[in-house]
Amino acid sequence: MSLNKKIGILGGGQLGRMFIENALRYDADISIIDPAENAPCKHIVKNFTQASFKDYDDVLAFGKNLDIITIEIEHVNTDALAALEKLGKKVIPSSKAIEIIKDKGLQKQFYKTNGIISSDFVLIENKEDLKNHLNFLPAFQKSRTEGYDGKGVVYLKDKTDLDKAFDVPSILEKAVEIEKELSVIVVKNEKGEISVFPTVELVFDPVYNLVDYLISPANISEFQDKTAKELAMKVCIALDSEGIFAVELFLDKSGNILVNETAPRTHNSGHHTIESCASSQFDQQLRALLNLPLGDTSLRKKAAMVNIVGEENFDGKVIYQGLEEILALADVYVHLYGKETTKPGRKMGHITILGENMDTIKEKIDFIKANFKAIA
Repeated sequence: MSLNKKIGILGGGQLGRMFIENALRYDADISIIDPAENAPCKHIVKNFTQASFKDYDDVLAFGKNLDIITIEIEHVNTDALAALEKLGKKVIPSSKAIEIIKDKGLQKQFYKTNGIISSDFVLIENKEDLKNHLNFLPAFQKSRTEGYDGKGVVYLKDKTDLDKAFDVPSILEKAVEIEKELSVIVVKNEKGEISVFPTVELVFDPVYNLVDYLISPANISEFQDKTAKELAMKVCIALDSEGIFAVELFLDKSGNILVNETAPRTHNSGHHTIESCASSQFDQQLRALLNLPLGDTSLRKKAAMVNIVGEENFDGKVIYQGLEEILALADVYVHLYGKETTKPGRKMGHITILGENMDTIKEKIDFIKANFKAIA
Protein backbone atom coordinates (compact mmCIF):
# COMPACT_ATOMS: atom_id res chain seq x y z
CA MET A 1 0.00 0.00 0.00
CA SER A 2 1.05 3.63 -0.43
CA LEU A 3 2.16 5.61 2.62
CA ASN A 4 2.02 8.79 0.58
CA LYS A 5 -0.54 10.56 2.76
CA LYS A 6 -0.14 14.13 3.97
CA ILE A 7 -0.49 14.18 7.76
CA GLY A 8 -1.08 17.38 9.71
CA ILE A 9 -0.69 17.80 13.47
CA LEU A 10 -2.34 20.52 15.52
CA GLY A 11 0.38 21.40 18.04
CA GLY A 12 4.15 21.46 17.75
CA GLY A 13 5.33 20.54 21.23
CA GLN A 14 7.30 17.55 22.49
CA LEU A 15 4.57 15.04 21.60
CA GLY A 16 4.66 16.17 17.98
CA ARG A 17 8.44 16.13 18.05
CA MET A 18 8.57 12.49 19.20
CA PHE A 19 5.87 11.54 16.69
CA ILE A 20 7.93 13.06 13.87
CA GLU A 21 11.11 11.28 15.02
CA ASN A 22 9.28 7.97 14.57
CA ALA A 23 7.35 8.96 11.42
CA LEU A 24 10.56 9.84 9.58
CA ARG A 25 11.38 6.11 9.53
CA TYR A 26 8.40 5.71 7.19
CA ASP A 27 9.19 8.74 4.99
CA ALA A 28 5.88 10.18 6.20
CA ASP A 29 4.89 13.67 4.98
CA ILE A 30 4.20 15.70 8.14
CA SER A 31 2.98 19.27 8.62
CA ILE A 32 2.66 21.16 11.92
CA ILE A 33 0.62 24.18 13.04
CA ASP A 34 1.62 25.92 16.26
CA PRO A 35 1.51 29.54 17.46
CA ALA A 36 5.01 29.46 18.97
CA GLU A 37 7.78 30.80 16.76
CA ASN A 38 10.29 28.31 18.18
CA ALA A 39 8.04 25.32 18.83
CA PRO A 40 10.00 22.09 19.53
CA CYS A 41 8.83 20.65 16.18
CA LYS A 42 9.76 23.59 14.00
CA HIS A 43 13.25 22.58 12.91
CA ILE A 44 12.59 18.89 12.32
CA VAL A 45 9.33 19.02 10.34
CA LYS A 46 8.94 19.42 6.58
CA ASN A 47 6.18 22.04 6.76
CA PHE A 48 5.68 24.36 9.73
CA THR A 49 2.84 26.89 9.93
CA GLN A 50 3.03 29.49 12.67
CA ALA A 51 -0.64 30.08 13.44
CA SER A 52 -3.23 29.29 16.10
CA PHE A 53 -4.69 25.80 16.38
CA LYS A 54 -7.55 27.44 18.33
CA ASP A 55 -8.56 29.72 15.45
CA TYR A 56 -11.23 28.41 13.06
CA ASP A 57 -9.84 29.99 9.92
CA ASP A 58 -6.23 29.04 10.71
CA VAL A 59 -7.11 25.38 11.31
CA LEU A 60 -9.34 25.20 8.23
CA ALA A 61 -6.64 26.73 6.01
CA PHE A 62 -4.01 24.40 7.48
CA GLY A 63 -6.05 21.25 6.89
CA LYS A 64 -7.48 21.90 3.43
CA ASN A 65 -4.49 20.46 1.56
CA LEU A 66 -3.89 17.53 3.90
CA ASP A 67 -5.25 13.97 3.92
CA ILE A 68 -5.20 13.23 7.65
CA ILE A 69 -5.31 15.62 10.60
CA THR A 70 -4.48 14.69 14.17
CA ILE A 71 -3.59 16.49 17.41
CA GLU A 72 -0.94 16.58 20.09
CA ILE A 73 -3.06 18.82 22.35
CA GLU A 74 -6.84 18.69 22.79
CA HIS A 75 -7.40 22.44 23.24
CA VAL A 76 -8.02 23.00 19.54
CA ASN A 77 -10.82 24.37 17.35
CA THR A 78 -13.10 21.36 16.93
CA ASP A 79 -15.59 23.30 14.76
CA ALA A 80 -12.85 23.66 12.15
CA LEU A 81 -12.03 19.95 12.45
CA ALA A 82 -15.71 19.09 11.91
CA ALA A 83 -15.70 21.30 8.79
CA LEU A 84 -12.62 19.47 7.52
CA GLU A 85 -14.38 16.14 8.06
CA LYS A 86 -17.24 17.41 5.86
CA LEU A 87 -14.64 18.21 3.19
CA GLY A 88 -13.62 14.54 3.24
CA LYS A 89 -10.53 14.91 5.38
CA LYS A 90 -9.74 12.18 7.89
CA VAL A 91 -9.62 13.62 11.41
CA ILE A 92 -8.21 11.21 14.02
CA PRO A 93 -9.45 11.19 16.72
CA SER A 94 -12.78 12.45 15.40
CA SER A 95 -13.83 16.03 16.08
CA LYS A 96 -16.69 14.65 18.20
CA ALA A 97 -14.33 12.62 20.40
CA ILE A 98 -12.01 15.60 20.89
CA GLU A 99 -15.00 17.86 21.65
CA ILE A 100 -16.11 15.51 24.43
CA ILE A 101 -12.68 15.10 25.97
CA LYS A 102 -11.48 18.71 25.86
CA ASP A 103 -14.39 19.75 28.11
CA LYS A 104 -14.04 17.97 31.46
CA GLY A 105 -17.75 18.47 32.13
CA LEU A 106 -18.75 16.73 28.90
CA GLN A 107 -16.12 14.08 29.59
CA LYS A 108 -17.58 13.24 33.01
CA GLN A 109 -21.11 13.17 31.61
CA PHE A 110 -19.85 10.84 28.86
CA TYR A 111 -18.54 8.39 31.48
CA LYS A 112 -21.87 8.48 33.32
CA THR A 113 -23.93 7.98 30.15
CA ASN A 114 -21.80 5.02 29.04
CA GLY A 115 -21.64 3.25 32.40
CA ILE A 116 -17.91 3.88 32.82
CA ILE A 117 -16.94 3.89 36.49
CA SER A 118 -15.67 7.30 37.57
CA SER A 119 -15.80 9.48 40.70
CA ASP A 120 -18.94 11.46 41.57
CA PHE A 121 -19.12 15.03 40.29
CA VAL A 122 -21.23 18.14 40.00
CA LEU A 123 -21.02 20.94 37.44
CA ILE A 124 -20.65 24.54 38.63
CA GLU A 125 -20.72 27.80 36.72
CA ASN A 126 -18.47 29.97 38.87
CA LYS A 127 -17.04 30.58 42.33
CA GLU A 128 -20.38 31.83 43.67
CA ASP A 129 -22.11 28.64 42.50
CA LEU A 130 -19.55 26.63 44.45
CA LYS A 131 -21.15 27.88 47.70
CA ASN A 132 -24.26 25.83 46.84
CA HIS A 133 -22.22 22.62 46.97
CA LEU A 134 -20.18 22.92 50.17
CA ASN A 135 -21.63 19.60 51.35
CA PHE A 136 -19.87 17.95 48.37
CA LEU A 137 -16.43 18.84 49.72
CA PRO A 138 -13.71 17.58 49.97
CA ALA A 139 -13.39 17.65 46.20
CA PHE A 140 -11.14 18.70 43.35
CA GLN A 141 -12.26 21.68 41.32
CA LYS A 142 -11.20 21.33 37.68
CA SER A 143 -11.76 24.02 35.07
CA ARG A 144 -13.83 22.54 32.26
CA THR A 145 -11.41 23.65 29.55
CA GLU A 146 -7.74 24.60 29.07
CA GLY A 147 -6.33 22.68 32.04
CA TYR A 148 -3.16 20.59 31.54
CA ASP A 149 -0.05 19.43 33.45
CA GLY A 150 -1.62 20.15 36.83
CA LYS A 151 -2.91 23.59 35.82
CA GLY A 152 -6.61 24.33 36.27
CA VAL A 153 -6.95 21.94 39.21
CA VAL A 154 -7.28 22.81 42.90
CA TYR A 155 -8.08 20.71 45.97
CA LEU A 156 -10.84 22.13 48.18
CA LYS A 157 -11.01 20.44 51.56
CA ASP A 158 -13.83 22.52 53.06
CA LYS A 159 -15.32 26.02 53.02
CA THR A 160 -12.09 27.49 54.43
CA ASP A 161 -10.49 26.75 51.02
CA LEU A 162 -12.98 28.81 49.00
CA ASP A 163 -10.43 31.58 48.42
CA LYS A 164 -8.41 29.05 46.33
CA ALA A 165 -11.33 28.30 43.99
CA PHE A 166 -11.47 29.25 40.30
CA ASP A 167 -14.15 31.63 39.07
CA VAL A 168 -14.79 29.74 35.82
CA PRO A 169 -17.12 26.96 34.64
CA SER A 170 -15.79 23.85 36.39
CA ILE A 171 -16.48 20.42 37.68
CA LEU A 172 -16.35 19.48 41.34
CA GLU A 173 -15.00 15.96 41.49
CA LYS A 174 -15.42 14.04 44.72
CA ALA A 175 -12.03 13.30 46.30
CA VAL A 176 -11.07 9.63 46.11
CA GLU A 177 -8.90 7.88 48.71
CA ILE A 178 -6.20 6.89 46.24
CA GLU A 179 -3.91 3.91 46.67
CA LYS A 180 -2.24 4.32 43.28
CA GLU A 181 -2.65 6.30 40.06
CA LEU A 182 -2.52 4.26 36.87
CA SER A 183 -2.61 4.80 33.12
CA VAL A 184 -3.45 2.60 30.16
CA ILE A 185 -2.84 3.66 26.56
CA VAL A 186 -5.19 2.11 24.03
CA VAL A 187 -5.07 2.39 20.23
CA LYS A 188 -7.73 1.73 17.60
CA ASN A 189 -7.43 1.80 13.80
CA GLU A 190 -10.12 2.13 11.12
CA LYS A 191 -10.29 -1.65 10.72
CA GLY A 192 -11.48 -1.83 14.33
CA GLU A 193 -8.29 -3.44 15.64
CA ILE A 194 -7.57 -2.44 19.24
CA SER A 195 -4.20 -2.66 20.97
CA VAL A 196 -3.45 -1.95 24.63
CA PHE A 197 -0.13 -1.09 26.27
CA PRO A 198 0.82 -2.53 29.67
CA THR A 199 -0.67 -0.66 32.63
CA VAL A 200 1.74 1.84 34.19
CA GLU A 201 1.91 3.21 37.73
CA LEU A 202 2.28 6.97 38.10
CA VAL A 203 3.92 8.87 40.94
CA PHE A 204 3.02 12.57 41.00
CA ASP A 205 5.07 15.60 42.01
CA PRO A 206 3.21 17.13 44.99
CA VAL A 207 4.28 20.68 44.07
CA TYR A 208 3.52 20.78 40.34
CA ASN A 209 0.77 18.12 40.30
CA LEU A 210 2.24 16.40 37.25
CA VAL A 211 3.93 13.02 36.79
CA ASP A 212 7.26 12.83 38.60
CA TYR A 213 8.03 9.31 37.38
CA LEU A 214 6.30 6.11 36.32
CA ILE A 215 7.03 2.40 36.43
CA SER A 216 5.97 -0.25 33.95
CA PRO A 217 4.44 -2.70 34.52
CA ALA A 218 2.39 -1.32 37.41
CA ASN A 219 2.80 -3.13 40.72
CA ILE A 220 -0.82 -4.29 40.91
CA SER A 221 -2.65 -7.62 40.91
CA GLU A 222 -3.46 -9.52 37.74
CA PHE A 223 -7.16 -8.82 38.31
CA GLN A 224 -6.55 -5.09 38.79
CA ASP A 225 -4.44 -5.01 35.62
CA LYS A 226 -7.19 -6.76 33.67
CA THR A 227 -9.83 -4.36 35.05
CA ALA A 228 -7.74 -1.28 34.16
CA LYS A 229 -7.25 -2.47 30.58
CA GLU A 230 -10.94 -3.36 30.18
CA LEU A 231 -11.95 0.11 31.38
CA ALA A 232 -9.54 1.75 28.93
CA MET A 233 -10.93 -0.29 26.05
CA LYS A 234 -14.49 0.53 27.13
CA VAL A 235 -13.66 4.26 26.94
CA CYS A 236 -12.11 3.85 23.49
CA ILE A 237 -15.04 1.83 22.13
CA ALA A 238 -17.62 4.27 23.55
CA LEU A 239 -15.82 7.22 21.92
CA ASP A 240 -16.36 5.43 18.59
CA SER A 241 -13.21 6.85 17.03
CA GLU A 242 -9.90 5.69 15.70
CA GLY A 243 -6.80 7.06 17.36
CA ILE A 244 -4.71 6.75 20.48
CA PHE A 245 -6.16 7.42 23.93
CA ALA A 246 -4.45 7.62 27.30
CA VAL A 247 -6.89 6.62 30.04
CA GLU A 248 -5.79 7.72 33.50
CA LEU A 249 -7.25 5.75 36.39
CA PHE A 250 -7.42 5.62 40.18
CA LEU A 251 -6.92 2.49 42.27
CA ASP A 252 -8.67 3.41 45.51
CA LYS A 253 -8.00 2.20 49.03
CA SER A 254 -10.79 -0.40 48.70
CA GLY A 255 -9.22 -1.94 45.58
CA ASN A 256 -11.68 -0.40 43.12
CA ILE A 257 -10.50 1.06 39.80
CA LEU A 258 -12.11 4.21 38.45
CA VAL A 259 -11.48 6.29 35.34
CA ASN A 260 -10.01 9.70 36.17
CA GLU A 261 -9.49 11.40 32.78
CA THR A 262 -8.79 10.57 29.16
CA ALA A 263 -6.40 12.26 26.74
CA PRO A 264 -7.20 11.82 23.00
CA ARG A 265 -3.54 11.68 21.98
CA THR A 266 -0.13 10.34 22.91
CA HIS A 267 0.68 10.99 26.54
CA ASN A 268 3.40 11.52 29.12
CA SER A 269 2.54 8.12 30.59
CA GLY A 270 3.65 6.42 27.36
CA HIS A 271 7.05 8.00 26.73
CA HIS A 272 8.93 4.98 28.08
CA THR A 273 7.46 2.87 25.24
CA ILE A 274 9.99 4.35 22.79
CA GLU A 275 12.64 2.05 24.28
CA SER A 276 10.63 -0.44 26.32
CA CYS A 277 8.13 -1.72 23.74
CA ALA A 278 8.55 -3.19 20.27
CA SER A 279 6.10 -0.59 18.95
CA SER A 280 6.03 2.73 20.82
CA GLN A 281 2.96 4.89 21.44
CA PHE A 282 4.16 7.17 18.62
CA ASP A 283 4.53 4.25 16.22
CA GLN A 284 1.07 3.01 17.17
CA GLN A 285 -0.36 6.49 16.59
CA LEU A 286 1.09 6.55 13.07
CA ARG A 287 -0.23 3.05 12.37
CA ALA A 288 -3.70 4.14 13.51
CA LEU A 289 -3.57 7.26 11.31
CA LEU A 290 -2.62 5.23 8.22
CA ASN A 291 -4.90 2.28 9.11
CA LEU A 292 -1.93 -0.08 9.24
CA PRO A 293 -1.77 -3.26 11.33
CA LEU A 294 -1.18 -2.31 14.97
CA GLY A 295 2.21 -3.27 16.38
CA ASP A 296 3.48 -5.32 19.30
CA THR A 297 2.96 -3.37 22.55
CA SER A 298 4.44 -5.92 24.93
CA LEU A 299 7.32 -4.90 27.20
CA ARG A 300 10.85 -5.87 26.18
CA LYS A 301 12.07 -5.11 29.69
CA LYS A 302 10.73 -3.55 32.86
CA ALA A 303 10.89 0.21 32.62
CA ALA A 304 10.60 3.57 34.31
CA MET A 305 10.34 7.11 33.02
CA VAL A 306 11.45 10.21 34.93
CA ASN A 307 10.16 13.62 33.87
CA ILE A 308 12.75 16.40 33.67
CA VAL A 309 11.11 19.68 34.67
CA GLY A 310 12.48 23.14 35.25
CA GLU A 311 13.88 23.61 38.74
CA GLU A 312 12.38 26.04 41.23
CA ASN A 313 13.90 29.56 41.15
CA PHE A 314 15.34 29.17 37.63
CA ASP A 315 13.91 31.02 34.65
CA GLY A 316 15.92 31.58 31.47
CA LYS A 317 18.14 29.85 28.90
CA VAL A 318 18.34 26.21 29.97
CA ILE A 319 21.46 24.45 31.25
CA TYR A 320 21.34 20.70 31.90
CA GLN A 321 23.30 19.92 35.04
CA GLY A 322 24.59 16.36 35.53
CA LEU A 323 24.11 15.14 31.95
CA GLU A 324 27.46 13.33 31.80
CA GLU A 325 26.74 11.40 35.00
CA ILE A 326 23.40 10.23 33.62
CA LEU A 327 24.81 9.23 30.23
CA ALA A 328 27.36 7.03 32.02
CA LEU A 329 24.54 4.78 33.30
CA ALA A 330 23.64 1.59 31.44
CA ASP A 331 20.12 1.15 30.02
CA VAL A 332 19.32 4.83 30.50
CA TYR A 333 17.99 6.94 27.61
CA VAL A 334 17.83 10.74 27.63
CA HIS A 335 15.22 12.67 25.63
CA LEU A 336 15.41 16.48 25.58
CA TYR A 337 12.58 18.42 23.97
CA GLY A 338 14.41 21.25 22.22
CA LYS A 339 13.05 23.97 24.50
CA GLU A 340 15.44 26.90 24.70
CA THR A 341 14.26 28.30 28.01
CA THR A 342 13.33 26.75 31.33
CA LYS A 343 10.99 27.86 34.09
CA PRO A 344 9.78 26.14 37.29
CA GLY A 345 7.72 23.04 36.49
CA ARG A 346 8.09 23.24 32.71
CA LYS A 347 8.54 19.84 31.06
CA MET A 348 12.00 19.96 29.46
CA GLY A 349 12.58 16.27 28.73
CA HIS A 350 12.36 12.77 30.11
CA ILE A 351 14.68 9.88 30.90
CA THR A 352 13.77 6.24 30.38
CA ILE A 353 15.35 3.42 32.38
CA LEU A 354 15.20 -0.25 31.37
CA GLY A 355 16.11 -3.29 33.45
CA GLU A 356 15.24 -6.78 34.61
CA ASN A 357 15.03 -5.81 38.29
CA MET A 358 12.69 -3.09 39.55
CA ASP A 359 14.81 -2.44 42.66
CA THR A 360 17.79 -1.58 40.44
CA ILE A 361 15.56 0.62 38.28
CA LYS A 362 14.35 2.49 41.37
CA GLU A 363 17.95 3.09 42.47
CA LYS A 364 18.56 4.74 39.10
CA ILE A 365 15.39 6.83 39.47
CA ASP A 366 16.74 8.18 42.77
CA PHE A 367 20.16 8.86 41.24
CA ILE A 368 18.66 10.74 38.29
CA LYS A 369 16.38 12.83 40.50
CA ALA A 370 19.31 13.75 42.71
CA ASN A 371 21.83 14.53 39.97
CA PHE A 372 20.08 15.74 36.81
CA LYS A 373 18.63 19.27 36.84
CA ALA A 374 17.24 21.74 34.30
CA ILE A 375 18.52 25.09 35.51
CA ALA A 376 19.34 28.48 33.97
